[in-house]
Amino acid sequence: MKTHRKELLFNTHTKEAFINITPQVEETLKASGVKEGLVLVNAMHITASVFINDDERGLHSDFTRFLEGLAPHEPIKQYRHNDTGEDNADAHIKRQLFGREVVVAVTGGKLDFGPWEQIFYGEFDGRRPKRVLVKIIGE
Repeated sequence: MKTHRKELLFNTHTKEAFINITPQVEETLKASGVKEGLVLVNAMHITASVFINDDERGLHSDFTRFLEGLAPHEPIKQYRHNDTGEDNADAHIKRQLFGREVVVAVTGGKLDFGPWEQIFYGEFDGRRPKRVLVKIIGE
């Protein structure tokens, strides 16, 4: 069995962003040489997410509106976490809603997706460097 590990680095200019990272994951898969196996992709920060969905701008806008409705950034004092001097409690909650990681099957050297599926990095407390782990195992 082969294993391959790579870290992707992100530093968004905005507090929140959705970035399609499918091309970077596909490139990493190709470099691994794995033809049959699994790819784990996970955000290595507690205010960021990795998820699978459609790459459609309207949907991403809906995600933002939905998340802000459930966990609005302001007022900052509504969250006990922010009593510590932080201002990112909403980002922690948004990460919980969208999840930490995805696992995708590898078949014939390709990501085995359903229709329209793409892998996204979700940033909820940006403007600083963050990492995403891509770990591939298989034959």
